[in-house]
Amino acid sequence: MFTDKANSIFKEVIEKYHVIDSVDQEFSNPYDSKSQAIEHLLYRKCWIDTVQWHYEDIIRDPEIDPIAALKLKRQIDASNQDRTDMVEYIDSYFLELYKEIVPKANATINTESPAWGVDRLSILALKVYHMHVETIREEATDAHKTACQNKLNVLLEQQVDLSTAIDTLLNDIENGDKYMKVYKQMKMYNDDELNPVLRGGK
Repeated sequence: MFTDKANSIFKEVIEKYHVIDSVDQEFSNPYDSKSQAIEHLLYRKCWIDTVQWHYEDIIRDPEIDPIAALKLKRQIDASNQDRTDMVEYIDSYFLELYKEIVPKANATINTESPAWGVDRLSILALKVYHMHVETIREEATDAHKTACQNKLNVLLEQQVDLSTAIDTLLNDIENGDKYMKVYKQMKMYNDDELNPVLRGGK
């Protein structure tokens, strides 16, 4: 199944990141962009999500220097754009993969594209990792650990359900029961022509 591969790569990424555990560490992708295209995209996608996860932790520090916070906000904005771009690259992969499939006459469209499901799966992998850490944190109380274990159980159930839904969608597309229709993300706040502040209020 596709999501077996995705979840395995997400776990690999998250564990690799936490060896150094720094948002400033150097990134390298072990998967070749041509011979292992989808693996390459999945690895890069989850790395972006993992770094951003920690950006979001840092910026919530009540003692953070305002200048540092503004710089970090810019980094989060850039990371969000990278995340969106990677989703579109992953959808482009699927569009190419299924380009010869002729949808059935009664084929329907899904509420989201495969890559946006993958996006949620990547974030879910991060939630699972960090919630598990809370269940074994030595200085945490037993009550805290129990509460986090209960939350972890729900996250693991969500992971199974979302994985099944993504694999089912891909199977339906391959069989012609569903068809892909991808809309580019038309974000306005990063656009010099669409954000009135960036274009000088005109």
